[in-house]
Amino acid sequence: MKRIAILLFSLLPASLILLSCYSSPTGSGTGSGLKTRAFVTNNVSAGTGFAGVYIVDAAKDVRAAASPISAGNTPGMMVLTPNRNLTLVFSGNGTQFSDNQFAVINNSTEAAIGHVTLPGVTESFVVSPDSSAAYIAVPTAQVIGQSPGVVKVISLNTGSFTGEVDVPSAHYLSIDNSGNRILAFSDNSDSVAVITPSNIGIGNAVTYVSGFDRPVAAFFSSDDSTAYVVNCGAECGGSTASVQQFNLSNGTLGSYVAACTPGTAQCAGSVALLNGSTMYLAGTPYSGGVPSQPCTGQTTAAITCGLLTIIDLSSMSVINTAPIVITDGYHNRIALGANGQLFVGARTCTEVTPPVPPPAGAETRGCLSIYNTQTGAVVIPPANGDATGIQPIATRAVVYVTQGGSLGIYDTRTDKLQSLQITNLIGQFIDVKTIDF
Repeated sequence: MKRIAILLFSLLPASLILLSCYSSPTGSGTGSGLKTRAFVTNNVSAGTGFAGVYIVDAAKDVRAAASPISAGNTPGMMVLTPNRNLTLVFSGNGTQFSDNQFAVINNSTEAAIGHVTLPGVTESFVVSPDSSAAYIAVPTAQVIGQSPGVVKVISLNTGSFTGEVDVPSAHYLSIDNSGNRILAFSDNSDSVAVITPSNIGIGNAVTYVSGFDRPVAAFFSSDDSTAYVVNCGAECGGSTASVQQFNLSNGTLGSYVAACTPGTAQCAGSVALLNGSTMYLAGTPYSGGVPSQPCTGQTTAAITCGLLTIIDLSSMSVINTAPIVITDGYHNRIALGANGQLFVGARTCTEVTPPVPPPAGAETRGCLSIYNTQTGAVVIPPANGDATGIQPIATRAVVYVTQGGSLGIYDTRTDKLQSLQITNLIGQFIDVKTIDF
């Protein structure tokens, strides 16, 4: 009996330490009991970590006392519905073993309520404004008698496929404010597919408009009369990165502005963020099929860099007069945090990894850049890896970033990792989204 008692008491401190690493429920009605949640996807199972969607207390920066939500073998990209009731998760790694699972999570119960299997990998899906339907671009989906590529439609009320429209190599999607139009952008194409959701399955659901330059995204005016189309240009095999006005009422092209710093021949843009009438456009300039922007003003071992261009859409003109140099790579993540800090993420950038053990002053460089919209300063945090998820935390001066498979918490007042990090997240973390604010 004495030996058993000693054992129990010896385990007690360890149990208390373990529990202190997690956030306690607060009785909000969710499974975790948290009121300010962030979901983080982990796409591997290793050791004591399991693939799934992990829950984090975004008010306290601690992992919730709840099991990961199952969402396929390798969950990654997430999208939150406009009404914030559901989170959509894609699981797929592009290999022959990829499950290509598209899961729907009920945010209230913190459980997957259904899933479908897609005919290939997706990097883009959008949700109707009323949160009733999801549209998913699958560029490699086989189509009988036609080139691969479809946009699948899923009812979020029933969790089942309700239709599809053939769009060869459809890769990226943008949906307007009313949900009456979806613009689909295909690889190696200078056309935009204009999809009318109400016509899918009936006929005449898609028309094509040419005259663009490797378009990849669009932003819409408040009345949906105009789309501002982001042309990727040379980085995507075209000519010149730019922003092109597209009149949606008659299908004609309007004003155009090249995404180039005045006085230079360097133009780039693969991802953008719109803040009022100001667009921040990030990309890597290319010339002759190779990156061409020098890392001017930065002390780095990297040979080439990327550019951030600021465009005033009201005048269709470039605001910045000098190059804003950021990391290179293919930029596909961007978000504006507190204190005017713009976080820009890329993949396949130039990595600078110090030797082990690192000598004093050794450079570490990855795919994340932080631009201060108030001062114009650029910070490249000393962290390796692709930046795959960026989520500012509302009401706080922090931004969650998934980079190189880890979740980092940045203080926007210093542009550095804050002292408190979440240490008990084990796995390869891909995306992060806040659920409650």
